[in-house]
Amino acid sequence: MKSILFLFAHLLFCFAAPIHAESWKPVAGHILTPWAGDVNPKNPLPDYPRPQLVRDEWQSLNGLWDYAIQPKAASSPETYQGKILVPFPLESALSGVRKVLMPTNLLWYHRNFRAPSLAGGKRLLLHFGAVDWETKVRVNGRMVGEHRGGYDPFTFDITDAVQNRRENEMVISVYDPQTTEFQPDGKQNYKRFDKPGGIAYTSVSGIWQTVWLEVVTAAHVSDLKVVPDVDAGAVLLDLRTVGAAPDATVEIIALAANKKVASVKGRCDSTLVLPIPAARLWSPEDPFLYSLEIRMGNDVVRSYFGMRKIALGRDAKGFTCILLNGKPVFHAGPLDQGYWPDGLYTAPTDAALRFDIAEMKKLGFNMLRKHLKVEPARWYYWCDKLGMLVWQDMPCADGGTAAGMDHDGVVNRPDAAAEFELELKAMIETHRNSPSIVVWTVFNENWGQYDTPRIISWVHQLDPSRLINSASGWFDAKVGDLKDRHNYPNPICPPTESQRAVVLGEFGGLGLTVPGHTWVEKKAWGYTDMSGERALTRKYVDFWRQIWQLRDQGLCGAVYTQLADVETECNGLFTYDRKHLKVDAKQVAAAHNGNFPPPTVFTDVIPTARFQSAAWRYATNQPAADWFEPRFDDALWPLAEAAFGGAAFTNVPVRTGWAVQNLWMRREIVLPKAHLNHPALKVMHGQDAEIYLNGVLALRLSGAGAGYEEFDIRPEAAKTLKAGINRIAVHAHREDAGGGMDVGLVEEQQP
Repeated sequence: MKSILFLFAHLLFCFAAPIHAESWKPVAGHILTPWAGDVNPKNPLPDYPRPQLVRDEWQSLNGLWDYAIQPKAASSPETYQGKILVPFPLESALSGVRKVLMPTNLLWYHRNFRAPSLAGGKRLLLHFGAVDWETKVRVNGRMVGEHRGGYDPFTFDITDAVQNRRENEMVISVYDPQTTEFQPDGKQNYKRFDKPGGIAYTSVSGIWQTVWLEVVTAAHVSDLKVVPDVDAGAVLLDLRTVGAAPDATVEIIALAANKKVASVKGRCDSTLVLPIPAARLWSPEDPFLYSLEIRMGNDVVRSYFGMRKIALGRDAKGFTCILLNGKPVFHAGPLDQGYWPDGLYTAPTDAALRFDIAEMKKLGFNMLRKHLKVEPARWYYWCDKLGMLVWQDMPCADGGTAAGMDHDGVVNRPDAAAEFELELKAMIETHRNSPSIVVWTVFNENWGQYDTPRIISWVHQLDPSRLINSASGWFDAKVGDLKDRHNYPNPICPPTESQRAVVLGEFGGLGLTVPGHTWVEKKAWGYTDMSGERALTRKYVDFWRQIWQLRDQGLCGAVYTQLADVETECNGLFTYDRKHLKVDAKQVAAAHNGNFPPPTVFTDVIPTARFQSAAWRYATNQPAADWFEPRFDDALWPLAEAAFGGAAFTNVPVRTGWAVQNLWMRREIVLPKAHLNHPALKVMHGQDAEIYLNGVLALRLSGAGAGYEEFDIRPEAAKTLKAGINRIAVHAHREDAGGGMDVGLVEEQQP
């Protein structure tokens, strides 16, 4: 009955101005997700945007707005350039605009809305889920507020500016300096617009989360802090209120399956303790959520919470580990960048938002690392509801020194540090009630990292109920609860410590493009090139076989790069459009649970130098463009024995020194037969490499390997193999003295 009343109240309140849906369509040019066709321009993303503080009387302002892009110094526009679909960012296809907002311009929004009745002293609140980055709002020509920050919600009381039960005008300006200034922006880069590449993606400007109105009583609850205390069997609750008398009281009721479990009454300005007898604990296996009702006078709001405890402890072998509800739990998940080809930062529908989480659960993951982005509240709601642990990153400030900060503690721009900390605090306070969030990651690698011990101590004070990861990868200030390393492509286990759990914050990056599902066809890349889905699945499963072995050495968590392709990165488990899963779901889910098939056995066809030396022609200066072609004349290249390696390379017997960055190698091989059973290259590589067979690219590798490994050959290259003489050509690149190179040919043994 309550849900019917909620819907009726919502429909009564939705008196938005007429919108012409026929004026909108997604901008063509790139792939779309399956949900793009479900976007309703009259009411996009209609779901209630704040699941942890719910009221019945609200109105979505999502839909088609007028927009204009003007020089920053210009006044508000007299005419507008067209329609933009809110809340999709300006640069996205679903906005209907897909234009870049340069740092020299302002983005203007305009629309009319009908104000509801505010009889009895009620107030009207205007909510923004998130706007990137500096927002100024006018209602009927009156400035009602401004806000800085790209990831946190904000609210203005517009009661005194609106005309009750009449049409009102709203004008919004947005300034987004992007990388020219100092705001946290994660992996956005406006310079990449229509020039994709690398690990920075299309920028996001303007409104990118739901805009909505809410009617409240004059005295009302504005925020709620919920801290479960599993050991005490209780929940600690703190309220923030607006307009409440100093001695105002509140009643809070906990429910399970619509049945009252417990209640507490007390003053609004005090911490209230709500006992939860025989609490049912929240976990990925049993994501049970209690409901809350908060009553303060005539103000009634609903919320929820999960009873769970995250902490450090010891496992059976004595390693420091992560405990969930007092038990060791290995955290296994993908890196989740939260990008969509049609909406960029904004998922096209709530179903799409849920999809990523649900599919990762099906694959056997229990955790997601939300990478350098903060999501809408509904994303965390689905993690809470479905049972997915979350490691939440703070978006970095422009990758480091450009923001005036560096990992050695130097702060060259105090305003940059102040803005970072302001937005970090907002992220924590906004999402602290989600039981799914168990780790705050403050810095990614050393991108914008500064003053780490002070920052981590401060974050612990803000939220002592969670684990803190000071920096995922790279520079370790030896503070926080986790010691986090990155390694591509192979998994590793950092040295264990007594006070911190060791985790692998990034590894993998197995790349595979799927024609028809890519952002670009020719520039897509992964850290390691896979020849097909069979090879990708085999390599992926082998990685998790290694992860399970590393667990016995104290590894507590591992994050695979990544959930889905993003623009030119093709190292996702899913394609960027989420239409295709590149791995075998059953094998992958089994691997995440420690069930592995027998390892694939290979036999040598052309042995590597590990056990048998081989002569290669080589060059260390840039050769002619056709150096990899079979007809290329390499007679003047020196002849030397593999393996090639630098002074610091100790994995194999190095027979020829390699002291510069680039190495080109060529060799003739003789095959006794044309057909090989699933041929593969056996490679030892210190860093990056491209390998050609008979002039056709067979394999591309990025990052350091871990000894000799087998890699499937691209089908188009495998087809060139023939009985008799064949040619292998290799270009290897390295940045340090650890580089090495050796290549052999193997075939898969018949089962």
